Amino acid sequence: MGRTVRFSHLESELQRLSYPISRNAAATEFDDVTVLFTKGEKNLGQLVSQTEQEEYESVEDLDAEINNVLPREAVGEPYQSEGEG
Repeated sequence: MGRTVRFSHLESELQRLSYPISRNAAATEFDDVTVLFTKGEKNLGQLVSQTEQEEYESVEDLDAEINNVLPREAVGEPYQSEGEG
């Protein structure tokens, strides 16, 4: 059975890996992990496999790449800025 992690706790999940790690190895490690967003969910292994970098040197590298491929529903309401209001 797979694991589930909230998006706000994603970094702690990424810390489970030993770095440097290849994109393919990281995607395989996370093929049973589901990331929960405010609206929706996505398989973490699939997110990693969609990134462009071939290898990650650190948690921060992988986290930044994952943020680049997140679905729209993962980042809140479209066209909303958290700084306004």
